[in-house]
Amino acid sequence: MAESGPRRKLAAILAADVVGFSKMMGENEDRTLRNLKACRSLTDEAIKLNHGRIFGSAGDSVIAEFASPVDAVVAATEFQRNLRDRNENATDEDQMLFRVGLNLGDVIIEGDNLYGDGVNVAARLEASAEPGGITLSGKFHDEVCRKLDMSFVSTGEQEMKNITNPVPTYKIEVSALPKKEASSETEPIIETAAEDKGSISDQGLTDKPPAIVVLPFSNMSGDPEQEYFADGITEDIITNLSLWKTFPVISRNSSFTYKGKSVNLKEVSEEMGVRYIVEGSVRKGGNKVRITAQLIDATEDHHIWSERWDRSLDDIFEVQDEVSSSIAAQVSPAVKGQEQNRVVRKQTKNMNAWDEYLRGLSIFNSKGDYGEVKEHCYKSIELDSQLSDAYILICRCLRN
Repeated sequence: MAESGPRRKLAAILAADVVGFSKMMGENEDRTLRNLKACRSLTDEAIKLNHGRIFGSAGDSVIAEFASPVDAVVAATEFQRNLRDRNENATDEDQMLFRVGLNLGDVIIEGDNLYGDGVNVAARLEASAEPGGITLSGKFHDEVCRKLDMSFVSTGEQEMKNITNPVPTYKIEVSALPKKEASSETEPIIETAAEDKGSISDQGLTDKPPAIVVLPFSNMSGDPEQEYFADGITEDIITNLSLWKTFPVISRNSSFTYKGKSVNLKEVSEEMGVRYIVEGSVRKGGNKVRITAQLIDATEDHHIWSERWDRSLDDIFEVQDEVSSSIAAQVSPAVKGQEQNRVVRKQTKNMNAWDEYLRGLSIFNSKGDYGEVKEHCYKSIELDSQLSDAYILICRCLRN
């Protein structure tokens, strides 16, 4: 029997190291190692609290993986902000600056280590970052830019050693981040407190909710051509959940690696670093649609909630909102009765416009012809010029 190929997965990679570390070591080893230990306590804590795993650490460098790009950028901004605040109260000799690179890409799993371009690009991005700064790839930026209230600055495409194609890059203005004591109203990242591995209690505002992943909904329509519709429902539910900004939600790219696979939910929980898993199905027929969804606590191996909706397509957005609202209320009690605090997405009322957009999105996600993607988007805009998602998808095609 032929040997199977190496295991792979999609991961958000964080790479960081100290600026001018060799020079500092040459000047005073004891002081440098003492300061490194103090700074590493800040970086490692932020990575751990945001569901990251450090798999590489040599000298002054740190490499970590995250199931969610949102978790990765939250960890990076948290520890860069904390390091900046530490430096303000330290002597010049005791100050340390870190560079950070963030990338989302395919990696090869080898024991506890990860290899491949996904890791290599993160390392190259880190090397190009400003002292005390954060640089991220275009793919990483696309996953987090609409989910986080922070500013990203395009720094153009960069040629990287041993990487075939130029990599679009962005940076985060760390200098604009508020101090740790700032109120949640001015916090530029999803507000998360210390992790509580026990059950979620009424202290949801101070305990960090565990992460959640929405697996691709099954297409039960009996028509393979309706696959795009089920994928679109899944993606919209992921986006709706992300808008609550009260618990981490695994990105679409990561969750869709399980599409079409028979999965063990316990293994999904461990691989993704999540506690909660949402799965469901979509059946579309004529102007009717049936959506089923269930929320599972994978760590306890039991169903928390399930529901079924039989509606007309005209009510599809209401159903999606009901699904995400019900899941959010189960995962984080803090959101109950807090509908007014949630970001609201304005959806189209023209179902044909939305359908054209979903068809284009499906082709884009499958790396199909961008010309065909734009054609669907233009049809969508002709039907409803206010559907912003179609404009955004066209821009993503043009940038790629």
